[in-house]
Amino acid sequence: MKLYHGSTVSVKHPYLRQGRENTDYGKGFYTTVDFEQAARWAHIRQERAGRGKAIVSVYEVDDALLQDKELSIMEYHGATKEWLDFVVANRRFAPLHNYDIVLGPVANDNLYATISLYENGELSAEAAIVQLKTHVLFNQVSFHTKKALSQLHFVESVITEKDDL
Repeated sequence: MKLYHGSTVSVKHPYLRQGRENTDYGKGFYTTVDFEQAARWAHIRQERAGRGKAIVSVYEVDDALLQDKELSIMEYHGATKEWLDFVVANRRFAPLHNYDIVLGPVANDNLYATISLYENGELSAEAAIVQLKTHVLFNQVSFHTKKALSQLHFVESVITEKDDL
């Protein structure tokens, strides 16, 4: 399986120290199975930095990775109350989870308003999920341990242009 990471630099050797802690699934190295999604993120990072290039680093992982009994893996299938609570807890700097890998939807900027309303108690979980399901939910695969990161094998980096999206 191929995974992609969008950034302003080529990431041949991913590591955990750089990630922010208050992200969807906590501090980790985030990838996706969708090249265009990674390219869009790379362009967002480039615009926020005001410099650099939009680069997608490409990795290969064994197709059997998600069945590896040596790894602790959590997989969320769509917007559910469990996923929503996990994302909110991580964004509030909750104690770190013990998963090696977490897969599921991205709580991107388009979903932020709904998640904030839920987080502040202004929207029930059921109402938030209904609203979230009206959006296209992109996916992410996050790696949270050195053991999990060792499964990623760098293939190449691709400079992307906004016209390509």
